[in-house]
Amino acid sequence: MLSGDQAGATYLKLASCHLKLDSKHEAATAFADAGHCYKKTNIKEAVSCLEQAVNAFLDNGRISMAARYEKEIAELYEQDQHFEQAMEYYEKAADLFQGEEVTTTANQCRQKVAQYAAQVEQYQKAVEIYEDIARQSLNNNLLKYGVKGHLLNAGLCQLCKGDIVAITNALERYQDLDPTFSGTREYKLLADIASAIDEEDLAKFTDCVKEFDSMTQLDAWKTTLLLRVKEKLKAKEMEEDDLT
Repeated sequence: MLSGDQAGATYLKLASCHLKLDSKHEAATAFADAGHCYKKTNIKEAVSCLEQAVNAFLDNGRISMAARYEKEIAELYEQDQHFEQAMEYYEKAADLFQGEEVTTTANQCRQKVAQYAAQVEQYQKAVEIYEDIARQSLNNNLLKYGVKGHLLNAGLCQLCKGDIVAITNALERYQDLDPTFSGTREYKLLADIASAIDEEDLAKFTDCVKEFDSMTQLDAWKTTLLLRVKEKLKAKEMEEDDLT
């Protein structure tokens, strides 16, 4: 039985034969098969094969197939914890899916871009994506229920930027966007944290986060962002103590 590497190399040879015969679709499929063989043994080689599959599918006008494999490359980088590369490929996949009007999958990819953008402290990029998805979701009865979650994510990224005026303006904007938002626990959490930052009150910050978490458990991503906000608040408090 062939090992993953041997099978991958065989598919690459097959792809090269198909290219010589100008059978672009068959070449693209062989590149993808090679990529799948390399997945377990050699991420770099797997990505290289899948990229060749993407290019061959694009040449052939098979945009949705190309999008699928861009997303697969993003997932490989994600598993390998190369988040900046994952972000780049999720963005490419999202653009291709959007071009084919596969909006749901495009937005799933865009949410991944926002998630990793926030992780690498590109908060403004994340804010814009979450706000845009929230705006789109408002007009869709199936997606409406997710709006408060997208606005919460956007708000948390705003809080990480640490600009109180921007946070206050954002909360007003979200209120205009979705008049039901101010009645949600998500809105209350963001507003309470904003006032805790404004008052430089660490105890208030901790209480409102605890209260929210007791009702709706915070996931690892939100917790990471909230810890960053808390560290900034702590640093401010210490500065004040040093000055007095």
